[in-house]
Amino acid sequence: MKKILSLVLVLALAVCASLALAEEEAAPVNPMTKEEFDLAEIDAPVCVEAYVQASQGWFERDGAGRMTIYLQNEEGGFFAYELPMDEEASKQLVPGTKIRVEGFKSMWPEVDGEVEIIDGTYEVLDAEPWIAEAEDVTGMLGTDKLVDHMNEKIAIKGAKVVASTVNGAGEYAFLYNWDGSGDRNDPKTDLYFNVEVNGATYTLTVESYLCNNETDVYKAVEALQIGDVIDLEGFLYWYNGANPHITAVAAAQ
Repeated sequence: MKKILSLVLVLALAVCASLALAEEEAAPVNPMTKEEFDLAEIDAPVCVEAYVQASQGWFERDGAGRMTIYLQNEEGGFFAYELPMDEEASKQLVPGTKIRVEGFKSMWPEVDGEVEIIDGTYEVLDAEPWIAEAEDVTGMLGTDKLVDHMNEKIAIKGAKVVASTVNGAGEYAFLYNWDGSGDRNDPKTDLYFNVEVNGATYTLTVESYLCNNETDVYKAVEALQIGDVIDLEGFLYWYNGANPHITAVAAAQ
């Protein structure tokens, strides 16, 4: 009888341990503040509630549909990388839609890279649509304050277009891909261009997954001339430092 009781006790403890582990892996179930998210360790489970601001094009890989989304709430921005969903569901995630995302915090590249939520799941929430106002970060360029606005919708004012080169030769207002190797007719070709703000030069990107070659911003960058002074909006992506993904370009006001 003692052996049977001991076995029952061991099994009960094992079940409790398994349940505790499952609960730990499933946590957190409550949405985090932006501060809590920022303080979470890389690879830690995270949960946020925020509003869709923009999304990259839906696609399929390994038999599963996926979409990457820029999210923001009143406290800051988030980047949900390759959330699984079918194509019909992706059409429902229009800008302004509030969703809850649970996944794991990641950074790519591992040093000075983009902070992401990966391996995530999402749930659409019932809420009034909300679109963030672009935060003017012109005065923050080149400072440590800029990273605090990663993944937010941003504005840069009064930027002067300066020359880009291919292998150090030629002068161009923009390049098809970072090295000039792209093709305007290839919908996967990004645009890269350089601007000068407050005496420093910054490289900006029109990412084809976010704004393809048929969008207004893509065509606007193709029309730029060296020396143009422009205002820009986009999302503060981070890749070895600030690498804004531009979504709007207009003559400076």
